[in-house]
Amino acid sequence: MSAAGNLSGPITVVGSFNMDLVIEVPRFPTPGEAILGRNFRRACGGKGANQACAFAKLGQSVGIIGAVGRDAFGDEMLANLQSLGVDTSAVARRDTVASGTAMIVLDASGQNQIVVANGANDTLLPADIEKHAERIRSSRALVIQLETPLAGVQTACELAHRAGVPVLLNPAPFTPVPVELLRCCRFVIPNEGEASRLTGCEVRDPATAAVAARALREQAPEAEILITLGSQGVWVAGREFTGHVPGLAVQAVDTVGAGDTFIGAFLTRWLEGAGLAEAARFGGTAAAIAVTRQGAQSSLPTRAEIEAFPRQ
Repeated sequence: MSAAGNLSGPITVVGSFNMDLVIEVPRFPTPGEAILGRNFRRACGGKGANQACAFAKLGQSVGIIGAVGRDAFGDEMLANLQSLGVDTSAVARRDTVASGTAMIVLDASGQNQIVVANGANDTLLPADIEKHAERIRSSRALVIQLETPLAGVQTACELAHRAGVPVLLNPAPFTPVPVELLRCCRFVIPNEGEASRLTGCEVRDPATAAVAARALREQAPEAEILITLGSQGVWVAGREFTGHVPGLAVQAVDTVGAGDTFIGAFLTRWLEGAGLAEAARFGGTAAAIAVTRQGAQSSLPTRAEIEAFPRQ
């Protein structure tokens, strides 16, 4: 199997669906304080669905394995992905549990606080993954996060790894990850906070990200590590490139989904044959565009938008 799995296969995402319920505030409230917000809105989200959406908007063939409730939110989230061409045939519908929901508070600087009720996402177990083992084995790449149970994530990783399919792990939200899982991955892409907790090395900037990346590679020597640093860009520690890829200066209005955007664009370019630095620059440009817009899936850029965006 090649470094890019089955070259004619789709990208497979194993991950979460959440309906995002968003409210904007001038600042985050202190404990016990009630403040007035504005611009309440509902938007399809969940890290798995966001990443599937990102790949679809970039013209990739992509399918998702996940679970939603048999409810209005589940209907809406599936219809949204289907409208973009994402294959949702491996998404289970649950009769006794609600679809995942995320409550998101955005402050005036574009930073966010998020509380997630996992709902149906918590029911995605190894048996659900094994039903789609052949789909995973025939994929071009497998993309996973940690908003669904770790046992199912590990099952998917092992299936892909044994078949020679490259695995990209986005360890978000943070959960302690077994070394065995890390060693199944071609790419591990945490943000500053996740990298800090995975390694015990506080990440604040490119220099501290380099220390954390070395620590991660000691656990998983074959993995290529990309630590996203928000406006500071990304630190890359890989086989053919190690170094800092700077971020682009933009006025952020909503950072929700920026990491998912980066992953979709980075992996797209890597699968096309780009080197790590170029793929990371492409991902960073996509994320920079996304944070200038509101919403998770609604902010994801097309390929034409990324290619037209000026690189400073």
